[in-house]
Amino acid sequence: MPDVTIRPARENDAQAIASIYAWHVANGTATFDTAAPDAAAWAEKLADFAARGFPFLIAEREGAVSAYAYAARFRDRAAYAHTCEDSIYVSHEARGCGIGSLLLPALIDAAGASGFEQMLAVIGGGEPASVGLHGKCGFVHAGRMRNVGRKFGRLLDTVYMQRDLREEEPE
Repeated sequence: MPDVTIRPARENDAQAIASIYAWHVANGTATFDTAAPDAAAWAEKLADFAARGFPFLIAEREGAVSAYAYAARFRDRAAYAHTCEDSIYVSHEARGCGIGSLLLPALIDAAGASGFEQMLAVIGGGEPASVGLHGKCGFVHAGRMRNVGRKFGRLLDTVYMQRDLREEEPE
């Protein structure tokens, strides 16, 4: 795999992020969205995350944005202030190249540094690649909600996985 650079997202990454996500909306079940936000919506989200101190990272390969990941509060209630939910999306062209295995650990570290203590993965469609990536990064199965989403004419499950950010990743 060519060199990959992990860095904080910038406003000018919004179009690349929008393109990556749009592919997943149109072709995958990792997100239950059926309409993809445009670059302006992503730029607004990037600004909101920066203002709130939430991590939003980019993986660049050969000078192009190949993946992104972010962590935000799981719920807005005060009781969840130290619990975040992660999102990670790899461009269609870069899937299977190991970029997620570099990006998710960086997000875990950034989320812990931001004050989060627990990270939840809410995996739409129970996507095997995402379940595998999260398991590799120390997440454990926390539950499954069956038949809660419908996309492409199929009923889909949502898998929940959890990682304690206060502990070192298991070897």
